[in-house]
Amino acid sequence: MIVFPAIDLKQGQVVRLAEGDMDRATVYGDNPAAQAMLFAEAGSQYLHVVDLDGSFAGRAENREAVEAILQVFPGHVQLGGGIRTPEAVAGWFDLGVSRVVMGTAALKDPQFVKDMAREYPGGIVVAVDARDGMVATEGWAEVSDVSIVDMARRFEDAGVASLLFTDIGRDGMLKGCNVEATVDLAHRTDLPVIASGGVKGLDDIRLLTLHARDGIEGVITGRALYDGRLNLAAAIAMAERE
Repeated sequence: MIVFPAIDLKQGQVVRLAEGDMDRATVYGDNPAAQAMLFAEAGSQYLHVVDLDGSFAGRAENREAVEAILQVFPGHVQLGGGIRTPEAVAGWFDLGVSRVVMGTAALKDPQFVKDMAREYPGGIVVAVDARDGMVATEGWAEVSDVSIVDMARRFEDAGVASLLFTDIGRDGMLKGCNVEATVDLAHRTDLPVIASGGVKGLDDIRLLTLHARDGIEGVITGRALYDGRLNLAAAIAMAERE
């Protein structure tokens, strides 16, 4: 199972939001590239980066910070946030991003996402962000009438790499990962699932590794790392045991 340390970007700074609320942002640093290097030094070969401003704007708003991360991080960078055009997708892959995450585009223009998945095999991740079991979009500002399972199943035969499932109500709140909902989604779709939202410590990593064979590909963690509640090297070691 892969542990993805997260770098969320707002106005060029490293932040974490509470429940996806841009007005409830905690700033953890103003040098995203340096933060990426710290994660690499702890043994991470994977990184999850989100352009939060881009999620709302529908276009790249933290390009300079992302480019700086790509220049220094030696592993795989997975990027999301406002990537909604073929040109944007191509541009990020050209710069060295390993995988592109799409959420709003997946809901509002699924054919576009399927086309990108065919064009970039293994390069597209569909974000299934849930609030009370329904898909949220536009930087989590809007909640749709589409269930997370229906959303996931739309992309089963499309060639996407995996699903990124976030329980918004737990994101940035250190309430513990919603393991039950994540595993349930993995059971109800053929696609690998990445867990996100609420990781508070090593026990969440351990619980998820128990379900690696059920289709849990990885877990994203942010605030627990920044607050010192989770040691990244220890998390990676535990995830690699299974």
